[in-house]
Amino acid sequence: MPIPEGTLPGSQTSGDIAPYRHDFTSMRDTSEPATSLRRTNGSRRAVGPRLAASILPCLRTSFVSGTGVLLVLFGVPALIVAGLLFLMRDVDPPGSTLIWSQQFAGAEIDQRWVPLPAISPNLVRAVIASEDNQFCFHSGVDLKELEAVIEQAETAGEGVSRGGSTITMQVAKNLFLWNSRSYVRKAIEIPIAYGIDAMWPKARVMEVYLNIAEWGPGIFGAEAASQRYFRKSARNLTEREAALLAVALPNPGLRVPNQPSQRMLRVASVVERRARLVGNRAACALR
Repeated sequence: MPIPEGTLPGSQTSGDIAPYRHDFTSMRDTSEPATSLRRTNGSRRAVGPRLAASILPCLRTSFVSGTGVLLVLFGVPALIVAGLLFLMRDVDPPGSTLIWSQQFAGAEIDQRWVPLPAISPNLVRAVIASEDNQFCFHSGVDLKELEAVIEQAETAGEGVSRGGSTITMQVAKNLFLWNSRSYVRKAIEIPIAYGIDAMWPKARVMEVYLNIAEWGPGIFGAEAASQRYFRKSARNLTEREAALLAVALPNPGLRVPNQPSQRMLRVASVVERRARLVGNRAACALR
């Protein structure tokens, strides 16, 4: 006779074959008391605090060490730059990274520092009209212009020549950084520009800029450029000469103010007209 499913032979109740049930509770080994299980669970729970006690000192050490490295890498240079900016508010800088790099390469440097009143207002207005129309109104960085440059770069890709640097940002670059374009340089340049604008009056920013800007191989500053190209002092520059000097600034290696190309002459004419209309937008830089 076949054994019904779920039954065991020999187990009967009331003449029928009783169903078989697994009773796993009866299979528990009662030889180990329940307190032993509780001790085991308790010891497992105690692993967490012991592990935390071992790891936390390591994390604290790593955090302190990492913070120290960051301070050395970023904090110390920032303090040095801030100290130099504070000093150069009143003391003329002895040069710039670009001047020193050309000197190191063996180039002959022509730079003649002059105070801002010794530079023609025509050049101040031309530079503002050509390089930084909002010079008197931004805080060192023209965010709207920078955003427009980023959008243009994303649209046009590589090879876009528009830089978006304000005059203050160019001072930061010329004094402390390198000349080639890169996002790393721009990321460093922006906070330095904010620092310059916070510590220096606008007229001082313009004075430093016009004395360290490059106007050709080894030619730095408005006075050296005026003497080299027009054989006169920067104080006596005409509107046309000032416009030609301003147009040469973006590419001083190729644009020669006293030998302008037809395109350079056309651009200089536009800058000259704009400079006449600058008006109060140059008031902060004229003293």
